Amino acid sequence: MNGILICSFTTKKLHPGGAPKVHLLSLMKAGDRVRVKESVVVYHHPEHRNAAFDLQGQEGEVLSLATEWQGRPISANFPIVVKFSKKFRAHLREEELEALA
Repeated sequence: MNGILICSFTTKKLHPGGAPKVHLLSLMKAGDRVRVKESVVVYHHPEHRNAAFDLQGQEGEVLSLATEWQGRPISANFPIVVKFSKKFRAHLREEELEALA
């Protein structure tokens, strides 16, 4: 599960020009430092249990990419697992994250 993941897929919506929209999952890999760039509200943060907590601006490390389960390929809705602290990690989409240098 470690390493580079390149995945592409198309959506049913068409661009104004008529071509299908193609998405590429970035070259994000385990160990990369990332920041949450969009407002993402979670309710499972250990310091804010059962209360809304916005992750926007939080920094963490990519632990893994959910690409397979029991040896079979999967297409997870939230494929990037990010560790923010010793006790807190979350599954996020690529669009919600930005890579740090």
